[in-house]
Order: sequence, then structure tokens, then C-alpha cells
Amino acid sequence: MKQSPWVSETEASKKLGVSRQTLEYWREIGYLKPGTHWRSSTSMKNKLWEPSFIYHLRWCKEILDYWKSHDVPISNIAA
Repeated sequence: MKQSPWVSETEASKKLGVSRQTLEYWREIGYLKPGTHWRSSTSMKNKLWEPSFIYHLRWCKEILDYWKSHDVPISNIAA
């Protein structure tokens, strides 16, 4: 069975080497685009006002590598 490219926020945070707050910040400023890099989770365990997110790990890594080479160093915004 093929593994989904979409991972939980916790797993994305670990694999990308950033905090969950950093992922949230990158979503807010537009580095990570909805539908492409992240989606709201469809889990019924979540409250509507506390959504969880899933991330396409490969696409997130690609865009973060792009921003590392074209914008402010990621370490400056990941704090």
C-alpha cells in the first residue's frame, strides 16, 4: 500500500525541523499555500474552532528550500 504524502502537523514539524508555531506562521504569511502545502484535517475529533492541519511534506520542503535561497534565512523566522 502506498503511503500518503500528507502528514500530521506534529510529524511535519519534526521532519521539517521547525516548531508547530513556525508552521502556523508560514501559513499566515503565505509561504505555505492552502490546498497545496496544507489542508484542514477532516478528523471528527477536532472542534470546529480548533482545527488541525495536515501537510504535504515534499511540497513543503520544496517551498521552504526555495525561500531559504531567495528570502530571509529560515532561521530568522523560525524562532
